Amino acid sequence: MTIPETPRGRKVVVVMPAYNAERTLERTLADVPREWVDEIILVDDASRDGTVALARKLGLRVVVHDRNRGYGANQKTCYREALAERADVVVMIHPDHQYDPRVLPDLVRPILAEESDAVFGSRMLGGRTLEGGMPRWKYYANVFLTACANVVFLRYFTEIHSGLRAYSSRYLGSIALESNSNDFIFDTEIIAQGIARKMRFREIPIETRYFDEASQINFRRSLRYGLSILWVLFKFKLNAWGIWRSAIFR
Repeated sequence: MTIPETPRGRKVVVVMPAYNAERTLERTLADVPREWVDEIILVDDASRDGTVALARKLGLRVVVHDRNRGYGANQKTCYREALAERADVVVMIHPDHQYDPRVLPDLVRPILAEESDAVFGSRMLGGRTLEGGMPRWKYYANVFLTACANVVFLRYFTEIHSGLRAYSSRYLGSIALESNSNDFIFDTEIIAQGIARKMRFREIPIETRYFDEASQINFRRSLRYGLSILWVLFKFKLNAWGIWRSAIFR
């Protein structure tokens, strides 16, 4: 099937899981190719700054959590809202300006052409991974955990940790989103669910920026995150072998 040049006739919704993004939101939006987007939904996870007021001023549709529920819970709300709007493709863009949203057309084209169910931006493609400022310890951890995932999933990914992603409505509608964690490990669980459902994946090269306003987790939380990934991979394998079926794979 020919890849369309524009998303005419198909609904592309951008979702932004936000927390204290007031200082970077406008810069992020300025880079979004609006001709490719039908709607932008920002879900605020009880920010303590002016994120909500600014988002509304900028004309975004805004959903506000009454309390801080976590990154995974924020994504759950994002995807629920996008599916309720009958999105054909849902693109997650972090409003902290760490990821470059100008690649959005490359994310959505394979899904619109029905050649893929999910497209991920990868910092590992293109050979310029560390130039954006990624700490070396984070780079090595990224490579190790992705390699573990490849062994377990029997698929090849260059990165499973990117926060710049696009999903088809078919993908999001066929997995148990609500069974996933409310924390950062959500990002790995949703990949494991897609693998279990035989979804098709693709990656594109992206560049990232590391600066003070960009959201990052510290070494201690990163260590806990890494161990959680290994636990998800273990559960995936038990499910594949028919030994134990976790709730996320039901």
